[in-house]
Amino acid sequence: MFEQAQSELLTLRDVLRFAVSRYNEAGLFFGHGADNAWDEAAYLLLHSLHLPLDRLEPFLDARLTSDERRLVLQAVERRISERLPVAYLSNEAWLAGYHFYVDQRVIVPRSFIAELLQEQLAPWIEDPERVATVLDLCTGSGCLAIFAAHAFPQASVDAVDISPDALAVASRNVADYELGERIRLVEGDLFAGVRSRRYDLIVSNPPYVKAESMASLPAEYRCEPALALASGEDGLDLTRAILAAARTQLRPGGLLVVEIGHNRELLEAAFPETPFTWLDTCAGDQYVFLLHRDDLP
Repeated sequence: MFEQAQSELLTLRDVLRFAVSRYNEAGLFFGHGADNAWDEAAYLLLHSLHLPLDRLEPFLDARLTSDERRLVLQAVERRISERLPVAYLSNEAWLAGYHFYVDQRVIVPRSFIAELLQEQLAPWIEDPERVATVLDLCTGSGCLAIFAAHAFPQASVDAVDISPDALAVASRNVADYELGERIRLVEGDLFAGVRSRRYDLIVSNPPYVKAESMASLPAEYRCEPALALASGEDGLDLTRAILAAARTQLRPGGLLVVEIGHNRELLEAAFPETPFTWLDTCAGDQYVFLLHRDDLP
């Protein structure tokens, strides 16, 4: 069918319709940006053709050259045959208006903490100018470290990850935002590489997928590094480790902000005496918690 498309499809509209049909036929999973076949296919075609991502309509009836058709159809076919998240095909991801380079060394940026950082964690942080040190644990692509650097202009930011491959991607993103003087990349297992440092704010989007869920993830998620997803039988192994050590890494008055996915009930059952504050995000108030230093277990 793709060979036939190469010879018979003419316009961007033709190819877009074909892509949506093939996406729906293949039953693709959408969880890395767009949530439907049309939006994702439109993005992939516009990106592949170096067209503005917000200007589809003027180009719909433009005819494609044979080389352009080959290029976009190869991308569509890879999305279907390899089940690759579209971000890995385009090597870019967008989160809360920020653009990041990504490849299969990191998960696709999608943390709810990004929107909280854009709001400078108000009202929990009264004066963003007084935040001097921030730690981003499990930084991956470096996206939250970059959000933190913009949210708190006086802060130095440490971005930690156990994966040297992930830090290579983060380094590229930090350089793209010209933040090399403010963001320090550290290879290590959680706090191991920053034991001597103390922070006003620690943020983390750690692995939090439970073993049962890992076994049933859609193919698109299995393209992401398992190291950045899996966190033990109940999905809380990394969160427990963070809670056990965070107090000593925070300055007096410091805050800890952690994303834990769908594990709120499990976490509250595991720490019944801990007064978690659940922060409102676009998806609801059950995915990200905040703790003051003195409230840590």
